[in-house]
Amino acid sequence: MKKEEVPQDKSNLESAHFKELCYAVDEDGNYVTKNSTGWDPKTIALDNAIQEINDRVEASKQRVLNGESSPIEYYMELNKMDVPILSSYVEMWSWRVKRHFKPSVFNKLSDKILNKYAAIFEISIADLKQIKE
Repeated sequence: MKKEEVPQDKSNLESAHFKELCYAVDEDGNYVTKNSTGWDPKTIALDNAIQEINDRVEASKQRVLNGESSPIEYYMELNKMDVPILSSYVEMWSWRVKRHFKPSVFNKLSDKILNKYAAIFEISIADLKQIKE
């Protein structure tokens, strides 16, 4: 694409003063870099991805409030993690982390294990034990 054709569409990243570096061709046919503020198809895809994340966080929050899951699942989703990533951070097997999603198991966890989760989520153990409605 030519340098003057680099998209400058509005995006939600623009508010963070984020510019994406793109390669384009100048008048002499040389490759040059040019900043772009966004591109509509990319903005739509990003907005959809963010909405999906927000939906997953809200669904996990409801499961915790309904007593179907532990706050670990909620904070995992809130921090944009999945079970394999969280298990690697807390240095436990994935099956063990999934087991900690059960409220009955979560309520029996030691402070040592709870502290591992709290440190990863950068919250206190007290905050880990309950989520705010």
